[in-house]
Amino acid sequence: MRDQRLLLLSVWVSAGFAVVSSVWGILSGSSMIVFDGLYSFASVGLSVLAVMALRFARRGPDERFPWGREAAEPVVVIFKAGILAALCVYAAVQGVVDIVAGGRDVEVGWAIVYAALATVVGLAVGVVLRRGAGSDLVKAEAAEWLGDALLSALVLVGFVVAAVLVSSDRSDLAAYVDPAMVVLGSVVFLKVPVTLVIGGMRELLVMSPPAPVLESLQAVVESVRERYAFDDAVLRASKIGGRVDVEVAFVVGSQSEVRTVADCDGVRGDLHDRLAELGYEESVTASFTGDARWAE
Repeated sequence: MRDQRLLLLSVWVSAGFAVVSSVWGILSGSSMIVFDGLYSFASVGLSVLAVMALRFARRGPDERFPWGREAAEPVVVIFKAGILAALCVYAAVQGVVDIVAGGRDVEVGWAIVYAALATVVGLAVGVVLRRGAGSDLVKAEAAEWLGDALLSALVLVGFVVAAVLVSSDRSDLAAYVDPAMVVLGSVVFLKVPVTLVIGGMRELLVMSPPAPVLESLQAVVESVRERYAFDDAVLRASKIGGRVDVEVAFVVGSQSEVRTVADCDGVRGDLHDRLAELGYEESVTASFTGDARWAE
């Protein structure tokens, strides 16, 4: 399955970067690079958890999970985001401690090389995951990589500034660049896990799906309403992981030719086929009434 392959790609690249950045950070004396290594180590374990959750969700419904297992996806997204947010907060606190202690001396040249490499790799992996994403878990993974690429780009700029300060005989000021970047980078990157938590909570609370998803569902329902000349069609929808739950109440008026159970089944089949073209696993319920009160 493509999503599993993409997640495994993320795992292996994260594992490689975890080792490289940790060693590189220690040798260069950069707490920022060490933080990047810790983040990569966390990502490895969390990505493995994401693969397990995706396999679990794809097993489908059974007696224990009559509505399917897709709720595992937002649960894992929230857990991952919470761990990464905690790591960002911890790194920010440590950065403040280093600033108060007088900064940190860093081998700026090697730090610049690392930051440039990390930016390119993070951007490349993020783009690959984003283009191939078929589940929220892969989308979350892509967001993390792109956020890490942004963080690495900021680090690159910071180390270049530090190099300029060192060449200007202001090593005293350059010592503050690394811990300052840790604080700034942690705060900036904190937006990614916060956004993921909000999105995951919306799904677990069975709230309306994101606007683009809801608009595509409404367009399908409206096309079915027009085809069968219903007076109205009331849509209720939610999204959990890769599944959308859709409930539609059609108001049958005098202009519609839908009258028999067979006619209603034909509408259900048409609605299901149109929704399937959107690419979601869906759970669809369609009801029919001649009284608009029962559609509300």
